[in-house]
Amino acid sequence: MTDGGTDKYMLGFRNIEDNTYNDIREKSLMQWLDDMSKHEDIAVRGGVKLAREYYSYLKAENESRLKSEYLKKVAAKK
Repeated sequence: MTDGGTDKYMLGFRNIEDNTYNDIREKSLMQWLDDMSKHEDIAVRGGVKLAREYYSYLKAENESRLKSEYLKKVAAKK
């Protein structure tokens, strides 16, 4: 099953997510930001810091949302 770049496979009794695509995207973004941090234009270098902070914020928001969804499912099963 494919869900936004994440594949889930059944292996024995456990679901294992394949995040290879997302990991490659994240590494590519970070490499590009590293390259842009060496740019001669100060506005570009300043934008890199902002982009990194925003990416971190979005990642934390997503993890928080996933955690609360999981906790709701667990609470509903009880």
